[in-house]
Amino acid sequence: MTTMTDSPALAATVDLSAIAHNVRVVAERAGAPVIAVVKADGYGHGAVPVARAALAAGAVELGVAHLTEALTLRAAGIDAHLTSWLHTPGTDFAAGIAAGVDLAISSPRQLAAVVAAARETGTTAIVTAKVDTGMGRSGIAPDEWAQTAADLARAQAEGAITLRAMMCHLAFGDEPDHPMNSQQAAGLDAAAADLARLGVVPEALHLSNSPAALTRPDLSRDLVRPGLALYGCSPIPGMDFGLIPALTLSAEVALVKKIPAGQGVSYGHSWITPRDTTIAVLPAGYADGVPRLISGRFEVSINGRRFPGVGRICMDQLVLDLGPDGGGVSEGDRAVLFGATPAGEPEVPKAVDWAETIGTIDYEIVSGIRGRAQRRYVGGDTGGPV
Repeated sequence: MTTMTDSPALAATVDLSAIAHNVRVVAERAGAPVIAVVKADGYGHGAVPVARAALAAGAVELGVAHLTEALTLRAAGIDAHLTSWLHTPGTDFAAGIAAGVDLAISSPRQLAAVVAAARETGTTAIVTAKVDTGMGRSGIAPDEWAQTAADLARAQAEGAITLRAMMCHLAFGDEPDHPMNSQQAAGLDAAAADLARLGVVPEALHLSNSPAALTRPDLSRDLVRPGLALYGCSPIPGMDFGLIPALTLSAEVALVKKIPAGQGVSYGHSWITPRDTTIAVLPAGYADGVPRLISGRFEVSINGRRFPGVGRICMDQLVLDLGPDGGGVSEGDRAVLFGATPAGEPEVPKAVDWAETIGTIDYEIVSGIRGRAQRRYVGGDTGGPV
C-alpha cells in the first residue's frame, strides 16, 4: 500500500531533473542554445522553479508571452535574458524597459510605443522584431515591414532601442517536412537582410519551436525556442525523442465503498454497475483541470494497477471502478492520473493519452491543471536567483 498521509489531496508534482534532462536533449538535437519558454506559468509547471532549473541545465535565455510574466520572473530575482512577445495597447513598456526585458514588437505602432517609453525614461530599450513570415498571427505584417524596418533603423540610430534579435513562429513545425517551414525560415533571413542593408544587424535570429528544434536542426539559426518539449511531452505525436514528462498529477483516494449491481454512478447515471463492485472516489474534477469530456474514457494507476474511470467527472471528484474485490486499494492510497513512469514500474497514463482521447493536444492538458492541485517540486533546487 502506498499511503502518504503527509501528501496533499491533489498534487501536481514537478520533477525539475526531468526539465534539466529535456533542456539538454533539445539543445543537443537542435545544435543551438536554448531559449526556455516558460509562459503560462511554465505550461502549468510553475514558471519560476522551471526557469531556474532550465537555466541551471544550460538554457541561455527565457521567453514568455505577456510582459507581466516577465516582470514576475524579474521580481523573483531571475536576471537572465528574457523576451516577451505578446503586447496590447495597454502594455506598460516603460516597466519592461526598466526591468531590462527584451520587447518583441509586432507592428510599427508597438515599436513607436516602445520608442516613446524609452525616450520618456531615458533608457535604451532592448527590442526583438517579430516578423510574420506565414503564421498569420502576431508579428509584423508583410505590408508593414518596410515601414517598420525603416523605423527600427531610425530608432537604433537615435539610441532609443537596441535591436537584439529577430524572430518568427512556425505554422507547421509539427510537420517537419512541410515546405512552409523552410519558406518561413527564408522569410526571416530575408527580413534580416533588409535590415542589414539599413545598417542594422541583430545579434540573433530564432524561429524553431519544440518540434523544429528536435527534427530540423537546419532551421535552428542562432537560438531555438522550445516550450512543450522542455516539459517532457512529445511535440510530434508518435515520435519518441527521449524526453521525460516533468509533471505527475496524483490524488489521494478519498473513499472506497461497495455498491450493488444496477447502481448508477455520478450525475445522470451514465454508468450503471453491471455487477456488485467496489468504487473509489478521488478528489479531482473539472475545476482542477480534469476534462469533463474524458468521463468514462480514462484509466488511473494505483499501486501499479490500472482502474477505469466511470460515470461523469464532477467539479470536485471522479469515480473509479475497482472491481468486485476492490483491487487491493485502500483509502489514502495514491492514484496517478497521468505522469512519468518510474523505472522498472508498470506504465502509468500520460497527458497525451487524455489529449488523444478527447481530440486535443497535451499542451492543453498540462497547462490546464489548476484549482486545488498543489505543486510540489522534486529533483532540483527551487531556490535562489539565476
